[in-house]
Amino acid sequence: VPDPAAAPRWEPQPLAYQELQSERTEVPVSQLLEETALGRPGQEDSGCGQLVWVGEPVVFGRADSIAGKYGVWMKDPEPVPPFTRDNTWRVDTVGTEVRQLFQYEAAEQLARGYPAKVHILPRPLESTGAVIYRGGLFFQPRHSRSVVRYDLRGETITAEREIPGAGYHGQYPYSWGGYTDIDLAVDETGLWVIYSTDKARGAIVLSKLDPETLEIRRTWETNIRKRGVANSFLICGTLYTVSSYSAPNATVNFSYDTATGTSRALSIPFENRFRYLSMLDYNPAERQLFAWDSFNMVTYPVRLS
Repeated sequence: VPDPAAAPRWEPQPLAYQELQSERTEVPVSQLLEETALGRPGQEDSGCGQLVWVGEPVVFGRADSIAGKYGVWMKDPEPVPPFTRDNTWRVDTVGTEVRQLFQYEAAEQLARGYPAKVHILPRPLESTGAVIYRGGLFFQPRHSRSVVRYDLRGETITAEREIPGAGYHGQYPYSWGGYTDIDLAVDETGLWVIYSTDKARGAIVLSKLDPETLEIRRTWETNIRKRGVANSFLICGTLYTVSSYSAPNATVNFSYDTATGTSRALSIPFENRFRYLSMLDYNPAERQLFAWDSFNMVTYPVRLS
């Protein structure tokens, strides 16, 4: 295992990555939704519901090299001993051979920049779609349409599954590029993969995965164009998309409910404070969105109806 003290240091390497800089003009969003019958930000609520409000971003840490321009950071909503909900994980994803998974005892340690441990992944990881769930890191290996489960205790890959027909390595990314073709997500109901296929003609396809075997349990095809949105996440079985990765006043602009198979347009204000959102995931245990916004690791509080 590498010396943890040396972990934040980054060795120069060829930076092969894809940024698509294609943006649509944002229309000003109405603040009406936030001001109506949604109660006060931060009030307690329980159970599932529809997303009605996203708060301002809170910065937890900042990457200190170009390798951290974008990346992924997360906590496990259903950890397996010896890990806890406090353990925080991070991958800096700029580079051709992304293999380092940084493990921290808590988010405060991440802010100081000293990992407790560095895992060297057996396969290089592609993009910012990885998640941590039930003691495993789920990620897409570089140049493949597969998803793998890396066991955090055993430090080995315990499952691998190809996602049939999934575009990869720049075929159906989110609007900013970044090879974000295959995006994993976790919500109250389990593990998901968000992608597209030639058959779906670039529309977002959602599949529910078995977290042990990665077997596809069920698949939904939406009418939301994947390249037309900046990122997406799931809450309570509903997919939500964000309109822009760089506009300061973006919106959560669409939802797709897997229970009913219907989508609808939304206009929930969403702030890209640092103007480069490369990763966005929901943590059902913390009821927060985790995001990576131009070197910054941030969280957003949310409220459900």
